[in-house]
Amino acid sequence: MDLTYTQEEQEFRARLREWLAKELPALPPRPSPDDWPARRAYDAGWQRRLFDAGYAGLHWPLDAGGRGATPTQHLIFLEETERAGAPYVGANFVGLLHAGPTIAAEGTAAQRARWLPPVLRGDEMWCQGFSEPDAGSDLASLRTRAVRDGEDYVVTGSKIWTSHAEVADWCELLVRTDPGAPKHRGITWLAMPMDARGITVRPLRTLAGSAEFAEVFLDEVRVPAANRVGAENDGWRVTMVTLSFERGTAFVGEVVACRRTLALLARTAKENGRWDDPVLRRTLGRLHGELGALWRLTQWNVSESERSGGVPGTGGSVFKLAYSHARQELYDAAAQVLGAGSLALDEEWVLDRLSSLSYTIAAGTSQIQRNIVAERVLGLPKGR
Repeated sequence: MDLTYTQEEQEFRARLREWLAKELPALPPRPSPDDWPARRAYDAGWQRRLFDAGYAGLHWPLDAGGRGATPTQHLIFLEETERAGAPYVGANFVGLLHAGPTIAAEGTAAQRARWLPPVLRGDEMWCQGFSEPDAGSDLASLRTRAVRDGEDYVVTGSKIWTSHAEVADWCELLVRTDPGAPKHRGITWLAMPMDARGITVRPLRTLAGSAEFAEVFLDEVRVPAANRVGAENDGWRVTMVTLSFERGTAFVGEVVACRRTLALLARTAKENGRWDDPVLRRTLGRLHGELGALWRLTQWNVSESERSGGVPGTGGSVFKLAYSHARQELYDAAAQVLGAGSLALDEEWVLDRLSSLSYTIAAGTSQIQRNIVAERVLGLPKGR
């Protein structure tokens, strides 16, 4: 992994900084966190600006509508947009970080042409229909059934924790197409239009008071067979591609944000006198080292993804496991630096603290990540 910057990369950083300095002041005010239609419109507007400027899908392959940028350029983009306080992917995160890259890696030419340009332009949003009420962390135990009927699959079942279902146009949906096969084999990956007849969306309100998740009920929903990504019953392999993106590269911008937050906490501790606490100083110092190491691991994962054809490897699980716990520790430290009173009055800090609690569950629980690391990275035998 070469961590030096070429002249071309330094010029790319300078052009990006100049563009951000011009565009960010022109953005409208951010909408209320509870107004998801407005948040979708805001996020779509930012995505369109990126698209028009040539920054959308920066690291996507050229034949998928991206710019085919190097891993280093991709990381520079993430560093600079985060440091400038630019919007992140927001309501478009499933399309840009999960479904889109999966379709780019596994979809047919017709599927890539149909679905990827609207994602990059911000015209269409996606949600993720993976988890089910009775499956928990055992994703392969899903029961939502799809039966082939002519040119369609007829889908019946339910999903839970479906991200942004209430504003999505499409859903990356896992269904069981062969109930008699071993549970990891009878699964198929479908792209389901969210305006299809038979879909009911019931928003779920989180501890933080927002409703970015939903239950989705499917009553004989017809999904064209042409919307299947990969072969029938090969959905588990396709899903592993999706999850490798979710765990391997989808969080990279957040590492930059956490490092910025840590620096802010250190400055605040020096201003309010809590820097005199040696235990707190050690905590902040250790977090500085952990987040620095995570950024290096991010660089390695992105570089490894490029060498493997754009799909992250199992190193993503190492990153996801370490990052989830580091983020929680960061906001534990924030509570110490700011004090209980400040946290009670500052809504943004409260929401970030509550959000951090979900990271050891979202995108695969820490227990699942430990199993993956043990079995696929370290080669240990499976537990009984």
